[in-house]
Amino acid sequence: MHLRDGLQTHATVRQRYDHLVDTGMVDRDAAQERIAAALDRLTDEISAKRLAKKSSALGWLFARKHQPSEAVKGLYIHGGVGRGKTMLMDMFFELLPVRRKRRVHFNDFMADVQDRIQKHRQARKEGTVKEDDPIPPVARGLAEQAWVLCFDEFSVTDIADAMILSRLFSALFANGVVLVATSNVAPQDLYRDGLNRQLFLPFISLLERNADVMTLDTEKDYRQERLNRLPVYVTPADEAADRALDDAWKAMTHGRPVAEVTLTLKGRQLVVPRATGDAARFSFADLCEKPLGARDYLAIAGRFSTVFIDHVPVLGEGKRNEAKRFILLIDTLYDHHMRLVMSAAADPSGLYSARRGTEVFEFERTASRLIEMQSRDWLEGWAERRKLIRPDPDQLRADTAAQ
Repeated sequence: MHLRDGLQTHATVRQRYDHLVDTGMVDRDAAQERIAAALDRLTDEISAKRLAKKSSALGWLFARKHQPSEAVKGLYIHGGVGRGKTMLMDMFFELLPVRRKRRVHFNDFMADVQDRIQKHRQARKEGTVKEDDPIPPVARGLAEQAWVLCFDEFSVTDIADAMILSRLFSALFANGVVLVATSNVAPQDLYRDGLNRQLFLPFISLLERNADVMTLDTEKDYRQERLNRLPVYVTPADEAADRALDDAWKAMTHGRPVAEVTLTLKGRQLVVPRATGDAARFSFADLCEKPLGARDYLAIAGRFSTVFIDHVPVLGEGKRNEAKRFILLIDTLYDHHMRLVMSAAADPSGLYSARRGTEVFEFERTASRLIEMQSRDWLEGWAERRKLIRPDPDQLRADTAAQ
């Protein structure tokens, strides 16, 4: 253990995990301990390779002939939701003594890749680059930025992504990139019912050659069990409500790093003030007092499975635009079977005070849905429904491109 800025830190994933157990933050679980041990072994291998690179760079001082170091095999962790995959990977990422590392949601990474490919093609048309094939230079650029890539929620649903993954990752691995990923599915189940899946199969073989595959399946869904004990609709929206939502947020994020995230929609960007893993937190003003619409809310639903909203006010005659956006927001979260945690100035039935206009009738549906989203059945079924029902990424791209 070490002291950093007056705080106790832990040198390994296992030590950090044991500390969480000792402080009552998590229950000890043998399957999680196996993953922690594997991540610590990987840290040792990556650290050894990093030192070997430094030695090779200074080899002329010792008249040593450069010997290429053996590639480090990464780790692919799969299992059901709420089993602790992201928590353990985030511990690994934080503790890994490597500067050029990147931790990113897989869908965001692939959006970045597609943008880089498009920019290379444009540069080729303009004659500023010579390579016709964009994949090698894109892979080199990614590897130069980070040679350890950590992906959260590795899943493949977009045919455009599926068709380039084998070539892209062949080039990344050839450039020395080490992959660590979490997923809800085993490699053999990636893109299972996708169009032209036979063209995707080489990627599965490539993945299994370059990453050890481990299953993290426990009897408990720890995240679900923990969250089921917490309130999901808190009123009134006072200091006590702030504390309650802060406690729920801590339980949801499990101490993982929280940061601002930007979702890229064609032609503009949507800022998520606080996000980690598949959870995002907004104020009512962030979501409903800005000129957002259906595509924005769909983008949020496609990226996250849990949304926190602070300080929903009572909406009256002077807040019709805000009320319309709130109705649309709740419809979107409901349709995509999201978990919603919020603080509000009143119970659902009292959130809209106007007595005329179509919003009066529309808000009756919103209030009903807010009540249902607090129910035991909704909360217990959220994780399973989330596996089965997701926004169609092709439709999302089509919608955003239309803006």
